[in-house]
Amino acid sequence: MLAPLVARTRTVHHAVGPVAYDCVKVIVVRDGSAFVFSEFGQQPVKAGDVILLGANVLAGSEPEGHITVTTVYLDTDYVLDQVRWQYAAFLSDRLDAQGFAETIYTEPAQILRLGEDRAGMLMPWLDELVALSVDGDFVRHYLRMQALWFQIAYVIAPFIKVSPVRVSPSQRAHIRPTLPRDRRFAPLRIEARRAAGLLRESPARRWTLEELAAEVHLSPSRLSSVFVEAYGKTPLAFLTMLRAEHLAKYLRETDLTVTAAMQRVGWHSRSHATRLFRQYVGVTPGHYRQMRARIA
Repeated sequence: MLAPLVARTRTVHHAVGPVAYDCVKVIVVRDGSAFVFSEFGQQPVKAGDVILLGANVLAGSEPEGHITVTTVYLDTDYVLDQVRWQYAAFLSDRLDAQGFAETIYTEPAQILRLGEDRAGMLMPWLDELVALSVDGDFVRHYLRMQALWFQIAYVIAPFIKVSPVRVSPSQRAHIRPTLPRDRRFAPLRIEARRAAGLLRESPARRWTLEELAAEVHLSPSRLSSVFVEAYGKTPLAFLTMLRAEHLAKYLRETDLTVTAAMQRVGWHSRSHATRLFRQYVGVTPGHYRQMRARIA
């Protein structure tokens, strides 16, 4: 994403995903309904609902006929910077905002039930934000786009779940990122990009942290550190997300048995694969295959 915020409106008639984006997504349901599945399990959504997804969080949907949504894509650093300035009286700098965000944002996937009347307030702002995004001249439209986003955020912010309970960075890094994701304000290390590329190229390989670290010429502990800074989770947690995404694709697009599809993505224990898939996608592989069969 070249700009810190972009908006698009589309109508979907077929099942989507699960897919993950390296940005925060705010999805406003304008019309129709669907079942959405992610780390919160499978939940129905309809006009008036808003789906909030953190970076690198798998999510998919199964429309009931159709669903029309406007999605605002937000760069994670842009969101984290807003947290810093919102709480400027309590935070000394940007890096302090990282720890603060870790403390209060612990759910990477949420459904906000605004209701049609309240969500209706957002529609003119969303339409203008989409129009300015499509125009593409972000420099000229920056102030107006930011103003529109602030108006939208002002309406939805009271519905976002926050928690006073702190989850340790080491626990979170092994599971999934927060919203916003903990991320350093520094250039992405080339070793982290290279490691992510290797995992994407060969998700079925039986990677160990030591093997991956050797490929990018870092120690295992150093690779884990720079990878978490870049992607909000450890390399092996990132690999799990990729495998879940690939398994979903096989279940949608092929006639492979569930077990065969699991083995193709690198999972050789059905119970282990089912547990991880459900953790990242929200439903079991068997349930996901049944959803695909109903659509076909």
